[in-house]
Order: sequence, then C-alpha cells, then structure tokens
Amino acid sequence: MTYAIAPPVLPSLPIIGSDLRFPIRRVFCIGRNYAEHAREMGASVDTAAPMFFCKPADAVVSDGADVPYPQATSDLHHEVEMVVALGAGGHDLTPEQGAALVWGYGVGLDLTRRDLQAQAKAKGHPWDVAKGFDHSAPVSALRPASEVTLTADSVLRLSVNSELRQQTTLGEMVHGVPQIIAALSTLFELKAGDLIFTGTPAGVAALQRGDRFHAELVGVAELDGHIA
Repeated sequence: MTYAIAPPVLPSLPIIGSDLRFPIRRVFCIGRNYAEHAREMGASVDTAAPMFFCKPADAVVSDGADVPYPQATSDLHHEVEMVVALGAGGHDLTPEQGAALVWGYGVGLDLTRRDLQAQAKAKGHPWDVAKGFDHSAPVSALRPASEVTLTADSVLRLSVNSELRQQTTLGEMVHGVPQIIAALSTLFELKAGDLIFTGTPAGVAALQRGDRFHAELVGVAELDGHIA
C-alpha cells in the first residue's frame, strides 16, 4: 500500500526480559477507582457505572524518555496507576473472559492538566484537553502476566524527588481488573494492543519542571522519569 504521506510510527513499549516490543493500539483509563482519591477531588464513586476516558496512543512516553512540561497549564498533576496490557480482545465480556485477555502489567502516570480539568468540570465540558495531551502517559516496560502474581496486598506507589507522594494496595481498587475489562467491553470492542490505566489512589499533587519521579508496582515494574 502506498500512502500520500509517511504513516505515523506505531507507539510501543519495551518488554522486561525480551528484545520484543508491545505495540499500542488504544489507551483507556478509568476514573475514580479509588474512593479516597474520589473524595480528595470532591467526587463520589458510582460503583454501578464505572467512568472511562481515553488518551491517544501516541501520548505514551516509553523507555524512560523525558516528559516535557505541557503547554497551556500551570498545574500539572501526577496520578500513578497500574497499567494493564491486553493480548486479545472482544466485546460484551464477562469478568472471567476479561481476565483471560491480560497479556502483561506495568506502571504509569496519568498526567493531568488540573487547571484545565477544573475549568472543564465547571462548564460541564469534556476533559479531553486535560487528559489527552501530548506526552501525558509515561509507562514502564511491561512484564508478561505469566510472570506476575498480584494480590490485594500488592503495592502501588510514587515518589517525586525521593519524597513519597502516593501509595496504596490494589485491594483498595473499587473495580478490579476483570471488572474493568468487562465494563469497557460493553462500550468498545477491545483488541490486542490496548492499554488500560486502572485508576489512581489519593495523594495527587503538582509536578514542576526539573522534578524526577519514581513509580513502582512493587515486584512487577518500575518507571523513572524527569519533567523537562
């Protein structure tokens, strides 16, 4: 096939212990999946109706690359999250079927232009410009699910300039991974290459130019980065 312009490069993530890479198709995110974070944002959790939004695949920052401080904001916030990578897809799935789609796990930051999000909320507008901007999704290398054992006590945390900012256990999630995948599959046909950000705990705060962050899903994946 011949294109009128050069096609964009397919975004991808490294895989721990392999020279292969994981191609990224779409990036889905769930909001308000930790009750304490919902409260700190002045919101409540609707357990019957999970809230989803998307980021473009090319918003993913991989391989420890610097994260440029974004334009049009003076209040960039970090939100550390477990990231799930799908190796297969489907629609209208049960939680059990959803769990079987998981190819691997990583850790990432859902970076947010909080001032723009607040403006959008006040006007009843969509959050796209607050969530889906360039470089808004730094993600670690992925570890294959076959090498991972997660429990309710598995720890997710983030430090900025060596200061602990966020920490939780996966047992605090309102919706577990199988439930998230099942709910998403009623709204979208999921496919191999999809990434899912699974929500952030309390403790979100601002990042400044020059900050260095260390995100960790303990025993699974780590992400180091720099706000340039």
